[in-house]
Amino acid sequence: MARPPRFDTDQFLDAAVRLAASGGPAGVTMSAVAQAIGAPSGSVYHRFPGRAALLAEVWLRTVERFQEGYSAALGSSADPRTAARAAARHVVSWSRAHPQEASLLLYGAAEFGRADWSEEHRERADLGNQRVFGSLGTLAEALGASSPQDHERVVLALVDLPLSVVRRHLRAGQPLPAHAEDLTEESAATLLAVTRP
Repeated sequence: MARPPRFDTDQFLDAAVRLAASGGPAGVTMSAVAQAIGAPSGSVYHRFPGRAALLAEVWLRTVERFQEGYSAALGSSADPRTAARAAARHVVSWSRAHPQEASLLLYGAAEFGRADWSEEHRERADLGNQRVFGSLGTLAEALGASSPQDHERVVLALVDLPLSVVRRHLRAGQPLPAHAEDLTEESAATLLAVTRP
């Protein structure tokens, strides 16, 4: 009977998250990941054919976990304003619960080497983004957003504004303040009050 592997894929990706949170994408190397969990370098190459695949997987696993909750928040209520407030709040609450993952996502896919990803990895990223922005578009319509400016307002309220709250604190190495969710939700609601469902 074959011996079960001593290290699993999630252990390698968890180590990559920690390295990215502390040193950015440049800190995520095959040898650094192996060293972080005490694994032989060959075991990293056994799961990831190269650094581009490792970077793609750590980015995609992280962003997909975020997007799952964000999409659920966008569809959490038949009332579009309630759903919008939940989505804005989710960005902050998820980041509070997962500060290392949130720090990783502040860099963006390009900084995680998207140009060198496999076609499969790029398609996976594109599909996730399409799902999220499709849900945002549906919510925008339900909110009565009809002009390009209205659609920009929805993205500003539910994406840019919550991320700016998270970014400022995480980049400064500070925990998110206790009022961050409330303030983000209130600000998003104020921006969206201009639209008429």
